[in-house]
Formats: sequence, C-alpha cells, structure tokens
Amino acid sequence: MCESMVRVMASGVFDLIHTGHVSYLEQAKSYGDELVVVVACDSTVRRRKHEPITPEAMRARIVGALKPVDMAIIGRDGDMFETVRELRPDVIVLGFDQTFDEVEMRRRLEGIGMGHVRVLRADECADDLNATRRIVQKIRNGGADQ
Repeated sequence: MCESMVRVMASGVFDLIHTGHVSYLEQAKSYGDELVVVVACDSTVRRRKHEPITPEAMRARIVGALKPVDMAIIGRDGDMFETVRELRPDVIVLGFDQTFDEVEMRRRLEGIGMGHVRVLRADECADDLNATRRIVQKIRNGGADQ
C-alpha cells in the first residue's frame, strides 16, 4: 500500500444486505482511499446476535462485491484487535447501531500502539428497512407493516 493511502476499516455481520449496510459502507469509504470490511465469523454472530441466516463465506463474498468495498475478509473469533493490528487501518468506522464504546476502543488502540487510528461512527440511514431485524420482522408479518 502506498504511504499516502488512507486505509479505512469497517465491520459487521452483513447477514441480509440492506440500505443501512450500503449507507454505512459508503460513509466508511468516504473517509479514505481503501475500505477493508471485516465480516463477522459465524461463531461471533451466534455468540453476539443470532444464528446467521447466511454463512460467513457467502456474506464476505457479497460484501466484497459491493461498490465501496475494496476487500472483505472474515473476522476471527476472539480478540478483534488482532485483526486491527494485522490490517493497520488509519480510520475505523463504526456502524450507527454497533455496541462498541468509542472511548474504550480508543483506549484499547492506544494500548496496542495504534493510538493514531481515528475512530468514527456512521450516521443512521433513514430508510424504512435499514436493519436486518426489521426485514426479518416484516417477513414474519407476511409483508405487512406494523
């Protein structure tokens, strides 16, 4: 990678791709030259959210095909900061609804010698079905709005 290039890292489950994901990734890409997306592995999704609807390899392939994304990788189960150390991003962009604490993340980054990394949070997408849980709920309701 060229020294002047800014590498941005984003992460998420990306189980059912929707406009919220597209907005998040477009925002993340706007902060740099290269966007690397870490797609949560199946075991992490099971532990933190739910049984994945689509397997990790499929999710990574779909995310990698999206226009703003330069590279998509499957994250490892365990310490996410190992992946951060390997990718060496200049910027980490968090999704608007991700539970990461920005202050704690900056503290952890400083602890691994990466205090220079900017941590930003994406804005929420205003579309109606901008979250996987909303899409699943609509399917369960037979397509009817509540």
